[in-house]
Amino acid sequence: MTARPDWRLFPSPETLAEALADDVARALGAAISRRGHALLAVSGGTTPRLFFRALARQALDWAKVTVVPVDERFVPESSPRSNGALIRNSLLAEKAAAARFAPLFREAGTVEEAARRATAALAALPWPLDASILGMGTDGHTASFFPDAGSLAALTDPASDGLVLPVHAQSAGEPRLTLTLARLLEAGFLALHIEGEEKRAVLDRALEPGGDKPVSAVFAHADKPVPVYWTP
Repeated sequence: MTARPDWRLFPSPETLAEALADDVARALGAAISRRGHALLAVSGGTTPRLFFRALARQALDWAKVTVVPVDERFVPESSPRSNGALIRNSLLAEKAAAARFAPLFREAGTVEEAARRATAALAALPWPLDASILGMGTDGHTASFFPDAGSLAALTDPASDGLVLPVHAQSAGEPRLTLTLARLLEAGFLALHIEGEEKRAVLDRALEPGGDKPVSAVFAHADKPVPVYWTP
């Protein structure tokens, strides 16, 4: 059964960012109260910058929060294409500067070895995720689940016991590291953040019967409606 999108529509990126930050902070605060810590996964790219800045201002016990990227390019944080650098600079500031950051990138000769090292390092985190905020590209990819990834079936297997997997896809450019769909689906609060009419149209097609975009797998395997935060 395909989960329904729970559309949450906003007049501007600014109002979306504030509302999403409020909802994520609420989920993280509840997790801290319940189990003493919270684990948050966030996507990179340009779309979440305003959301990151709004979330960084939230009054949380940030020292009890760990942030991990949903996915990462196989590049060091010195690269302008690093999601880790974006998260450090845009989210782990202001009140959120006290949070712990768990990067996916690891120095290694191959992305496969980097994925193994990241899995070993991240296994000690307080899984499952308490909140995971996904993005989506105009090709329908989410996380680093690219349509032309040779390992797409393994990446989006809802029964996988994998944590961090390597990704090779021509459309992605350099190799990637990504959390598996199975780990993302475990999040207590799982949401999709997209902006613009083009991405709305892509998602609408992905949600049609037989939709075969990678993002379709999120809705196909989620066990509850997935909030979709969108602004034109």
